Amino acid sequence: MDAHGVVQRRYRIGGLGVVSDFELPGAIPGAADAAIDVRIRLGCVPATLPSPDHAGPIWQIAADRLLLELPGIARFLLASGAEIVVDPWSEAQAADVPAFLTGGIIGMLLLQRGRVVLHASAVEMDGRAALICGRSGVGKSTLAAALAARGHPVLADELCVLDVEGDGPPLAHSDGRSLKLWDDAVRALGLEARRGERVRPCLEKHHVDVEAAASPLPVGAVYVLRDARAPHPPGVQRPNPVDAALLLRRSAYRPLLVRHFGQLATYFRAAAGVTRHAGVFHLTRRLDISCLDDAADALEAHWAALRTLA
Repeated sequence: MDAHGVVQRRYRIGGLGVVSDFELPGAIPGAADAAIDVRIRLGCVPATLPSPDHAGPIWQIAADRLLLELPGIARFLLASGAEIVVDPWSEAQAADVPAFLTGGIIGMLLLQRGRVVLHASAVEMDGRAALICGRSGVGKSTLAAALAARGHPVLADELCVLDVEGDGPPLAHSDGRSLKLWDDAVRALGLEARRGERVRPCLEKHHVDVEAAASPLPVGAVYVLRDARAPHPPGVQRPNPVDAALLLRRSAYRPLLVRHFGQLATYFRAAAGVTRHAGVFHLTRRLDISCLDDAADALEAHWAALRTLA
């Protein structure tokens, strides 16, 4: 509890120690004596930043500050990669702010800190991380849930943070201990007993408890999901090295912010490291949830072949 009587909670997200005025469902609890890297607190946030360097319809960047306004939810001010100040709108639902914090807002803060953040889910396979990338709605979390049901602990959902220092394989950090799944996926996977609270009151999307992997883990492979349509048959295909590097850079979380923060070179180095030590692959699958087992089978078979070659 802070000096104003607000209960503060500790978490571990993306390898960072976080202390928050808000409960963050699905985040990994942090140790009471752990170092604090990021503070999330209630406070007043201005409507604009003076002389912004970059601006969009709902965001502004000025030096080491990023202002984001989500109408009906809150204003968020991210400062120096170390603090998030939250100014909720009066009509915001209690669960709305935490839902955005554990998703996009913390992802933006990690980018502000110069971290490599991919729009990816990840599971542990044979002591390594298998990353599942792709556009929103392509089924990253659902495929991760299907693999978790086969005994592969979940490392990350939606956001996966990579360390690419040195000559060794990149390391993937965990972002939480639950998946966020739509109700049809929960039913298809038989996970009703593990279904928790809704991610937001207005969505039929729930937190689903799963076995969590230890963090960090070396990256073993990156699979970029795409829909099976001509000329791409279902299965795993390896693009050429240049396309692989571009695929990984396009899988960055908020590519526009990567550019505005001057981090393109960092992401190209990360892509080179992943390509050299692990490999980037297309996983082409039919998006029908009834074909989910086929996609999981293809990924497991390809992973086994990679390990055999290694």
